[in-house]
Amino acid sequence: MAVISQDIYCPNCGKQAERHHLIDQRLTRTQCYHCDYLLITCQETGRVVEAYAPGFSSTTCSL
Repeated sequence: MAVISQDIYCPNCGKQAERHHLIDQRLTRTQCYHCDYLLITCQETGRVVEAYAPGFSSTTCSL
């Protein structure tokens, strides 16, 4: 499985996080071990496959 990894800042807490581009699966996974943030998106469509962000609820976010 081909993976490209990047060190980034977490969009949720601002601390160091990781972004992994899973080439074979055509997914991008962003994760933070400090605040448990997770976002998995499709590289082709940009659609969210799975997401978890502590501190955000679906009732406070407008899509």
